[in-house]
Amino acid sequence: MRNSVNFSGLIILFLFFTSCNKSNQNNQETILKGNATLLVDETLQPIMEDQIEVFESRYEAKIKLDAKSENEVIQALAKDTSSIAVLSRKLNEEEMKIFESRKIIPKVTPIAIDAIAFITNAGTKDTLIALSDVLDFMKGKSVGNIKGLVFDNPNSSTVRYMNNLAGLSAIPEKGVFSFGTNNEVIKFVSDNQGMIGVVGMNWLSQPTPAMQRYVDKVNILSVKGLKDSNYYAPDQNTIAEGKYPLARDLFIVNCQGYSGLGMGFASFVAGDIGQRIILKSGLLPVKVPPRKLVIRKEITNDKN
Repeated sequence: MRNSVNFSGLIILFLFFTSCNKSNQNNQETILKGNATLLVDETLQPIMEDQIEVFESRYEAKIKLDAKSENEVIQALAKDTSSIAVLSRKLNEEEMKIFESRKIIPKVTPIAIDAIAFITNAGTKDTLIALSDVLDFMKGKSVGNIKGLVFDNPNSSTVRYMNNLAGLSAIPEKGVFSFGTNNEVIKFVSDNQGMIGVVGMNWLSQPTPAMQRYVDKVNILSVKGLKDSNYYAPDQNTIAEGKYPLARDLFIVNCQGYSGLGMGFASFVAGDIGQRIILKSGLLPVKVPPRKLVIRKEITNDKN
């Protein structure tokens, strides 16, 4: 009787551990399965929402998008609150050292080329602007056709980008304003003539239905670069030809340190489907998807 009880106990233990192993296997994260959080520079939010939606529809994965300012994304990575991020720059040496101390080498995947756009109220007749005038205004100089500059967030990538061009360490206080989001910038500029908004092109090429009426009330300005005599609008052609002066590379930075969803998602975005989503969004993919043409040797009459 005792041997029978022991044998039954062994069977129960065996079934228990087998069930646990199966549960662990089902919950284990792989490159195409599991759960992860993706930190996203908020100026790039619309395009990444599209990428996540398609990725989740194809694989057993759930990716939570967490949109923040660029500084907040970097801080979250450094604190290890998430290990995957979408940025408009690579990590600098100081940031890389944080991950080197954890024995992790971040994997950086180029995915697209974006543009920073200048917008004005649709009632403004002048649709041209010189980049030198914008930088002079940021330095405190008076520029006749600029009443003020409007940014999304003091800690955003657009502020950092423009400060670097102007040689400034912080956003100027005089004549320069900041709101919480790109949508708030678009709304404000749509109602105020003479103000110039500085936003990510993605917010103009892919507005939500609620934002479309505000986008329709702004003009996207053509920009003359610092060493150019011509003005160029921010579109896929001028970005691809290197003519638009405010283009910037976009990257997925994967700091997971193992073969997880970060690797799978980065490969997806950099692959054929992901690059087609970027192309459709109005941004420039790093790899332009090929088009397949079927050439017939003969022309046949299909009408009978």
